[in-house]
Amino acid sequence: MDSYKKWQMQCLAEEVVDILTKSHYDACYVENLEEALKKVIGMIPEGSSVALGGSQTLSEMGILDVLRRGNYKLFDRYQDLPHEEIVEIMRQSLLADFLITGTNAITRNGELVNMDCSGNRVAGMIFGPERVIVVAGANKLVENVDEAVKRIRTIAPLNSKRIKHETPCTETGKCMDCHVKKRICNYLTVINNGWKYEGRISVIVIADEVGF
Repeated sequence: MDSYKKWQMQCLAEEVVDILTKSHYDACYVENLEEALKKVIGMIPEGSSVALGGSQTLSEMGILDVLRRGNYKLFDRYQDLPHEEIVEIMRQSLLADFLITGTNAITRNGELVNMDCSGNRVAGMIFGPERVIVVAGANKLVENVDEAVKRIRTIAPLNSKRIKHETPCTETGKCMDCHVKKRICNYLTVINNGWKYEGRISVIVIADEVGF
């Protein structure tokens, strides 16, 4: 990223932090993925139970390997296990001390908008884990919920490819609003603000274009 684009992303990230803070989230600014990783790990005491929501941003951070090596109780759904066992891990993870996840979009009204395949990620963001840490690039900012949904439809083929689902969008490269069992767009949620359990949802905003 050249210096001009980086400057623009820095300005945007500062704006996102301001929007989220006014909407009662615990929001902070970091320069890059490396700083984001250090920030996340610094927020989680050793011995805590930790769950992860599916996220390209988290994959780029390399946080899974860090948690596997660390002194944490990780609800590790990325193991090579039968599907039924993975689903049980996802169910148990709703009672984790911390959920770390990304978000599909952040609106200028301070809403976190997400589309889920199985629902475990959005369910945990809304209720269950004691703390939620959202990591997002400044590129996730959109005008409103309608624009967020448009963004989600645009990135759906990328996410479907990421999780290796055989859906029509992985053939066409664009959302087909499909009606197949492997569909990843099953649960649309909007978190309006961080007010209900103030301090529960932290958002780390990266001054870079990261994730999908």
